[in-house]
Amino acid sequence: MARRGTRARRLAAAVSLAVASSFLVGSVGLSTNMDSRLLAAHNRERSALGIAPLAWDTDLAANAEEWAGHLAELNDLEHFTDDVDEGENLWLGPRRDFSPEAMVGLWVEEKKNFVPGVFPDNSRTGVLDDVGHYTQLMWRDTRRVGCAVSDNGEHEILVCRYARAGNVIGEVPF
Repeated sequence: MARRGTRARRLAAAVSLAVASSFLVGSVGLSTNMDSRLLAAHNRERSALGIAPLAWDTDLAANAEEWAGHLAELNDLEHFTDDVDEGENLWLGPRRDFSPEAMVGLWVEEKKNFVPGVFPDNSRTGVLDDVGHYTQLMWRDTRRVGCAVSDNGEHEILVCRYARAGNVIGEVPF
């Protein structure tokens, strides 16, 4: 009988904590705490494979914000082509339909096509575009990331910039 009472008290405590946690942490909308959630989504996947975590870089985020605004005006994706030593991942989707974790999660899903080896021979399908976002996100020598989301009323566009750039021909991603 005492066992049942202990279980009930533990369950009640867990429920109380779960209810109270939303007040302690604050509300979590699709875009609340965007920067920290994008960073955490990157680092969750890196940590799972024992790869050093990324640090948030405000300069990279500012560069990403400028480019995301440009892409929102275009309502399309194209990689920044000026001579910079930054890697870049791009995402476009319906406005307010995706959380930061889901946006990064679509890049992480590319791991199903990843095969270890020397870049660019890392795609199970033979198509680099099937793994390129994932390899950049996981690149072992990348240490910093900065991202920004722009909204053009129809779509949201996520731009993440990375330093050191990944996807280097002839190197092993991780």
